[in-house]
Amino acid sequence: MTGQHTPQPAARQTGQDDAARAEELSRRFAEVYGHAPDGVWRAPGRVNLIGEHTDYNDGFVLPFAIDRSAMVAVRLRRDAEQGRRTGQGEGATGHDVVDLASTYAPDGGGLSRARFRIPGLAPGAVGGWGAYPAGVVHVLAGLDGVEVPGFELLLDSTVPVGAGLSSSHAVEVAAIVALNDLLGLELDRPEMARLTQRAENEFVGAPTGIMDQSASLRGRAGAALFLDCRTQEAELVPLPLARHGLAVLVIDTKVAHSHADGGYAARRASCERGAAALGTASLRDVPDGTDLSGLDEETARRVRHVLSENRRVLETVRRLRAGDVRGIGELLVASHASMRDDYEISCPELDLAVDTALAAGAAGARMTGGGFGGSAIALVPAARAEQVGNAVAEAFADRGHRAPDVFVVVPGEGAGRVR
Repeated sequence: MTGQHTPQPAARQTGQDDAARAEELSRRFAEVYGHAPDGVWRAPGRVNLIGEHTDYNDGFVLPFAIDRSAMVAVRLRRDAEQGRRTGQGEGATGHDVVDLASTYAPDGGGLSRARFRIPGLAPGAVGGWGAYPAGVVHVLAGLDGVEVPGFELLLDSTVPVGAGLSSSHAVEVAAIVALNDLLGLELDRPEMARLTQRAENEFVGAPTGIMDQSASLRGRAGAALFLDCRTQEAELVPLPLARHGLAVLVIDTKVAHSHADGGYAARRASCERGAAALGTASLRDVPDGTDLSGLDEETARRVRHVLSENRRVLETVRRLRAGDVRGIGELLVASHASMRDDYEISCPELDLAVDTALAAGAAGARMTGGGFGGSAIALVPAARAEQVGNAVAEAFADRGHRAPDVFVVVPGEGAGRVR
């Protein structure tokens, strides 16, 4: 499926807390499948505060889990159901069939459905949003000593789709934490991150790094996750926004992106070429001050972004440890300039969002996520969040762009069981 756009389940905006959402999802599950689920699990999306396109270069990142999540209700098939026909062709029986449903439907009503058998499951066998949980099944079934039975799953999500907030990884993480619990696999959080990365890379066909899954799995309320993507060593760095009178504003430009499209893969390939030309296994190992003049101009720009972005992550962590939350704003601005000019992954809407937010009083702003669309974030005085959002919306209207979705996010808890 590499190079193909994989549609994702649409986000449903809601003010419900997790307990209320889980209760409603359980009720809906019973309507869809005729019985109660074994449990409900959630996995948040993420905002990457700083450290873009450094993860697959063994570098440093600083994301945080957000207060919007994918939620799944799941029930393993019972022994008594193993011989029941599912209507999926001769030989298909309940014990090895996975039924998926999502509250999203293209026509705005009903459910979006998918079904597949576990034996012989291979990349390309499941399309659309179902590829994400199917990818998790694929990698788990390939582990030594692990037998994944058939199951039923119902998905709901409040993570905006195509906004660069990791909606697809939230689905994958929700699926893996549910199956980890139900099957008693006892996988730890770093291992689940590696497995969901494999699901994304090998099954979905998107060459993403390990940051998004790690943030969803290992995030904590009130903190950002300082992650070494080579070793997976992680540190929770306090991010006391409210104490400093600040808020993180997400500006979803409504310019959709897909990691399975070519731009992301091309940037990764450029980094690999640059590392090879510089005689290192990854750009993480390139010393500061290395002469890049031997590289072609485009590769040199790509490498320069990664090297400078790693430095910005380390400096952001230093300032946060020192309690200088507002002081990270200038680093966000520098990060955006690097992504715009050297990595060339911004777009006019993202640049407009950043420039307008800064002009309206933001302490810092930058695009976040893989690029080519999606969202920008702005570090704003909490009392001015609405004014900054209004200024951005007006600027978009003046330029004839689609109206952005603007909202505040707070660092939230990582993935886990809700009920």
